[in-house]
Amino acid sequence: MTCFLGIDASTTATKALLMRADGQVVGVASSGYNYEIPQPMWTEQHPDLWWQATAVSIPQVLAEAQVDPADVKGVGLTGQMHGLVLLDRDGEVLRPAILWNDQRTAAECDEIRERLGKEQLIQITGNDALTGFTAPKILWVKNNEPEVFAQARQILLPKDYVRFKLTGEYATDKAGGSGTLLFDVRRRDWSRTVVDALEIDPALLPPTFEGPTVTGHISPRAAEVTGLRTGTPVVGGGGDQAAGAVGTGAVTEGIVSLSLGTSGVVFASANQPIIEPQGRLHAFCHAVPGLWHLMGVMLSAGGSLRWYRDALAPDIEFDFLVEPAASMPAGSDGLLYLPYLSGERTPYADPQARGAFVGLTVRHTQAHLTRAVLEGVAFGLRDSFELMKGAGLADITQVRITGGGARSPMWRQILSDVFQVDLVTVNTTEGAAYGAALLAATGAGVFPDVASACEAVIQTTGSTTPGQASAVYEQMYPLYRGLYPALRPSFDAVARIAT
Repeated sequence: MTCFLGIDASTTATKALLMRADGQVVGVASSGYNYEIPQPMWTEQHPDLWWQATAVSIPQVLAEAQVDPADVKGVGLTGQMHGLVLLDRDGEVLRPAILWNDQRTAAECDEIRERLGKEQLIQITGNDALTGFTAPKILWVKNNEPEVFAQARQILLPKDYVRFKLTGEYATDKAGGSGTLLFDVRRRDWSRTVVDALEIDPALLPPTFEGPTVTGHISPRAAEVTGLRTGTPVVGGGGDQAAGAVGTGAVTEGIVSLSLGTSGVVFASANQPIIEPQGRLHAFCHAVPGLWHLMGVMLSAGGSLRWYRDALAPDIEFDFLVEPAASMPAGSDGLLYLPYLSGERTPYADPQARGAFVGLTVRHTQAHLTRAVLEGVAFGLRDSFELMKGAGLADITQVRITGGGARSPMWRQILSDVFQVDLVTVNTTEGAAYGAALLAATGAGVFPDVASACEAVIQTTGSTTPGQASAVYEQMYPLYRGLYPALRPSFDAVARIAT
């Protein structure tokens, strides 16, 4: 039984997934860990945690699925993006990795804009300088821990540290590399202009590979630890969002992936690099050769509903909380919800943005508030769609939805009505790890290309089409769009008082 292994080194666990050549998942194992918060707004994690979890998860999934390691014909990697791993000349970790959600680098972001100019930075990398990206973290270590940086001989992303431990090779994929803010997204490789401007030695950066391309093979030492066969090929893989899009079949223009978890991610593939001029969308290389993608991120999507339940109705299960909202009219009788509970990324990169209910009257009930939360998240996600269209993305014909929020039929209907596009669910639920396994199968020649792999194994399981409420939401959406500009001065003032 030919199988392929997908490894997902996320922020809280490393997952190992075994997939047969026909796309059937035969086993999943996971090993968890925590991250550290050494100071407020800082997040760090020791890379050995990812490797230890990998070394636990792989033997576990092989044993539980009763798969002979000789039948595993390829390994694909995915995981959290943007984290900074620094290794010395012996391949030893110099300091804990600074993670994607670390916020210490505001000054370094300003330094990057000053050195390159914001417009040139966006045109080369596809992105503005944000604290989450890798480049500001590199500058932070240079500026604040020069003795550590002086010992650095290799910079890696989190999943690529796992690759190094598996193969002994330094490498990264094009999608992950483009999330560092050091990539020329059009050329699909490191930007000499950006690297030189930031005075980073190019020798510190690993070679880059397309998602299905073999980057190395399982070493004898890794085989001893994991149970895999020595020489098993390991492909480039992709960052978690790109690999997740492969796992849902969002690998052609017009098909958009929507991940509705705590955060909300709108992911659209493109046949050419499309850059939003103000950097309000992320523009990265796809894990699929010859493709790029645009991505919008809402920080409090499903997180908005969880906050609302925990704060106002902690004893009510989500299903019972949402059910009465279905009887409320579209537009919640004029009530609007602004979902910026943790600041925002898209379309406003504003850490001071705040949430709000606007339009409250005595006639509004809890059911109204619940529906307003669901609608406000949908409006916020539509902002990403509108930016993508304005940047030149081809017509969006279908949205493939995954994540916890996808389980709610009412929320799916609201999203379809607000977006005015068909919303579908798919038969794959393992996300990025499944996409990584598909990339490995493609690299092994089971499929001629990634699109063929997705077409062969991923099917839609349900569809939601826009209904009559779309007309109401077309009237409400401009009102929603006007709230942030009107309230922003108040947000800034409230933030100053609160701190």
